[in-house]
Amino acid sequence: MEYVYKDKQQPTKEERVAKKEKARWDAEQNLTARKKVDDAFRSNFERLKAERLARENKE
Repeated sequence: MEYVYKDKQQPTKEERVAKKEKARWDAEQNLTARKKVDDAFRSNFERLKAERLARENKE
């Protein structure tokens, strides 16, 4: 049984550029989503903190 070795084709310059642009776009999308989640968490945290302080001051 003989095995045939095939060279892996190197991506063209256009393919490398497209891959790099897609990676950048994905990273930007992930950062935007993460920022949304962080902002929601922070606002909820501040709201709950204010409610807790209001309850403590009421007592």
